[in-house]
This record gives sequence, C-alpha cells and structure tokens, in this order.
Amino acid sequence: MLDDATKTKTLGRLRRIEGQVQGLQRMIGNDADCVDILLQISAVQGALEQVQKLLLGRHIESCVADAFRAGGRSERQRKIDELLDVFTRFGAK
Repeated sequence: MLDDATKTKTLGRLRRIEGQVQGLQRMIGNDADCVDILLQISAVQGALEQVQKLLLGRHIESCVADAFRAGGRSERQRKIDELLDVFTRFGAK
C-alpha cells in the first residue's frame, strides 16, 4: 500500500514521463533527428527507473519491514523470495 506522499510523488513523475512520451511521438511524427529521439528515449528510461526505485524503496520500508517485525518465519521467507525475484527482474535488462 502506498502512502499519500509516495502516491503523489509517483503520479507526478508518471505524468512527466507521459509528457516525455508524447514528445517522442511528436518528434517521430516530425522526422526529428534519430540521435535526438534516442536521447529522449534514454531520458524516459531513466525517469522510469527513478519511479521503480521510489516504489521499491517504499515497498521495503513498509511491506518488507512489517513482515520482518511482525511476521512469522514463513512470511519473512516469502518477502525475501519476493525481493530476490524483483531484483532478478530489474537486473535482467
């Protein structure tokens, strides 16, 4: 579950990313230089990675920490396995 501050921050970043993607569409429609388009794609990817980090950090601070504080052994192991899966997916770029 996201707190209001994280939700607000995440939605703001995603709206900016949405604008960047719309800009990419315009660039392609206007036959912009390939290098400029590629640089903009790189900027969008970087912005998405920042959203990913924000959400992962919040997940660790709340869900994972709660499981380690109050959860039983199986709940802790489930959260560890979940995190390992997430890290594996992030690393598989």
